[in-house]
Amino acid sequence: MTLPHTAASQAPANPFSQLIIDSDNNPSEIQSRYEAHRSNRNALFRGKLLDKDFSGWQIDEILRKLTLAQEAAVTAANGNGDSLEVWTAPFIDHRHNLNFYARPPKHIREIIAEIQTELMDIAPTLWFSPPDSLHVTTLEIGSSRTAEDVDALATHLHEKTGVALKLVNYTNSPRHRARLVKPMLSYDASAMALSFLPAAGEPTNHSFQNDAYSYHNLRRDLADQVLDTGIALGARYVVPSAHVTIARFVNQGGSDAESVKKLVERIERVNGTLKKRYWPADGVMPVKGEWIVGQEEGLEMNKGTSWYGGGERVLVGKGI
Repeated sequence: MTLPHTAASQAPANPFSQLIIDSDNNPSEIQSRYEAHRSNRNALFRGKLLDKDFSGWQIDEILRKLTLAQEAAVTAANGNGDSLEVWTAPFIDHRHNLNFYARPPKHIREIIAEIQTELMDIAPTLWFSPPDSLHVTTLEIGSSRTAEDVDALATHLHEKTGVALKLVNYTNSPRHRARLVKPMLSYDASAMALSFLPAAGEPTNHSFQNDAYSYHNLRRDLADQVLDTGIALGARYVVPSAHVTIARFVNQGGSDAESVKKLVERIERVNGTLKKRYWPADGVMPVKGEWIVGQEEGLEMNKGTSWYGGGERVLVGKGI
């Protein structure tokens, strides 16, 4: 089988390198670019959502169909529906992907559960990411491809070159430990995510931590090693963002002006709480306020129908 995304004779540029060059590899400057991206985006969508001409949520149609199929299957299993229709014509997501994920550790999952409870109270029709599906896409290699393409890419990285095993354990080295801080709820008309900033000298509860190596450095290094194997990245996530998607819109529930206003107000209240509870203050980092990428388990090589955090966990690195 021909390997998809093969590199041309001249190696493609690493999409993560330019920001580091433009920032002189300065952690504070890298952090400011991540902060500018998320704050500007929140301000943009706050305006769009509260505009009198707001036309409704951008529904994830595939997730909507998957959710409806799952609900129908449960109904059929309970003997309350047409089981023949459910089992002969289920909806299937045919988009196969290959990524390296960072799964959030227990204390970050706990924060997310708190936020989801707050959102569920005001927007009960949202789809909420299950705990086991939560992730940050640290490096995307291929998205929305065939299963055959993704299998070829995974085999190339894992079995033919052996690079995959090195990458899932990359954060286990003291030289490659990137820290994420200052959680904030980010949002648009399609989804909500808990976003973080690469650390830049904030107080820490970990004596081994050195913020000279940022999360963006980690993304660059992973990309470099994949590119060196001859694969050209099919990455969508190259913007300065470290986010865990926690909820998505799957119907138009709560899209009227009054409900949208209440939701935006709730998001702003949540962000105030996050800042008060989990951001550093007076030279102290709250216990849950930082995430060392690779805590509890290393990076994960994931393939398959993983758009919402599922898929096959091909390899998982050793945790810090």
